[in-house]
Amino acid sequence: MFDNILVPTDGSDCAQAAVGYAADLATRYDAKVHALCVVDYRTLENGPQYDQIKKEREEFAERTCNDLSVSGVPAEQAVRTDIPHKAILRYATEQDIDLIVMGTHGRTGVERHLLGSVTEKVVRLSDVPVLTVKAEGDGEITYPYTDILVPTDGSEGAEAAIDPAVDIACTYDARLHALSVIDSMVLGVDVRSVAIVETLEESAQSAVETIEEQATQASVSMVETKIEHGSPYRGIRSYVEEHDIDLVVMGTHGRSRIERYLLGSIAEKTVRTSPVPVMTVRQPE
Repeated sequence: MFDNILVPTDGSDCAQAAVGYAADLATRYDAKVHALCVVDYRTLENGPQYDQIKKEREEFAERTCNDLSVSGVPAEQAVRTDIPHKAILRYATEQDIDLIVMGTHGRTGVERHLLGSVTEKVVRLSDVPVLTVKAEGDGEITYPYTDILVPTDGSEGAEAAIDPAVDIACTYDARLHALSVIDSMVLGVDVRSVAIVETLEESAQSAVETIEEQATQASVSMVETKIEHGSPYRGIRSYVEEHDIDLVVMGTHGRSRIERYLLGSIAEKTVRTSPVPVMTVRQPE
């Protein structure tokens, strides 16, 4: 499933953390890792400065490739001059990238709600799955994965995450968890219609059973399903903490240019606040 993995790097702690996750996946999938550094032309003022910054970026990329090579992972380095998120997305298309692995900034206070702007744009706009990880020191390393969570609401957008989640569970021989959280806000404060509640619960049950069936067909040895009521992203966060989840794989909604820029709020909040890595997967057009 993953033959070419892209790691954008700038030498920061969060970028370095992403390299470790990319290397682990590459080892499992026998994949090549591409280390990409981008020189943001908007910060340049003159030629000498550009030469210096480009040289630094080349050193970052070379160092990353050397680290990967020591781990036995084939690596390729590249430096581009562009707006960072555009360069990353363009490179992913040109090199047939299957997965982008990126770090996120901040964990406490206000910072934990502010994704690095480049990462946020890539997550919103990428056609291929994006794995976001916390900076080193902001969270424990969670690979090799033993417990993988797939949140679902039964929509086509959510179902886009099933195949990669099942494949990773098989590759790591991990337990797969299917969770559907019925949004209590949708029901309203004064809900008197039992029929509405039953319909939502039936839909949630169908959603988790779909994941269970696909996982069973793929020979995933351990599958657990759960239906809860409450705030979806808070329910996901609680489930992650209570069940020692190592990785969340979830779909994002929207395929049009406008829709995809407005990342589904649940996915966005989960990526921003999750204590473990989150892989977002977009529904194919």
